[in-house]
Amino acid sequence: MKTILVIDDEPFMLELVRKILEAAHYQVVTATSADSGLDAYRRAKPDVVITDLIMPEKDGLEAIQELLRLNPQARVIAMSGGGRSGYANALPAAKAFGAIETLRKPFPPDTLLAAVTRALGGV
Repeated sequence: MKTILVIDDEPFMLELVRKILEAAHYQVVTATSADSGLDAYRRAKPDVVITDLIMPEKDGLEAIQELLRLNPQARVIAMSGGGRSGYANALPAAKAFGAIETLRKPFPPDTLLAAVTRALGGV
């Protein structure tokens, strides 16, 4: 069973993504901040990481950089709803920072699952 780490500071979104992934038979590990997500990554060694970009303290772009420092082969999907002004280009920036997929919130379950499938290399 493939393991997916989901990092998001919004409890509703975290729970929604977890439920969608578990219904598709993925093992899911969740974290509510970039730092706790990085700790979970070290422990769980997930196959894919899905991270929100707009979070307090440390944002998703910083998390992507640190994940790729820990493992240059990390498979990261970035998600964002845009949030505060100044984050309009967050998803393209995430691609530049190393995310292999991006999702604009809100997204339907099939879009999430297709992104995870692509991130896993179609496996």
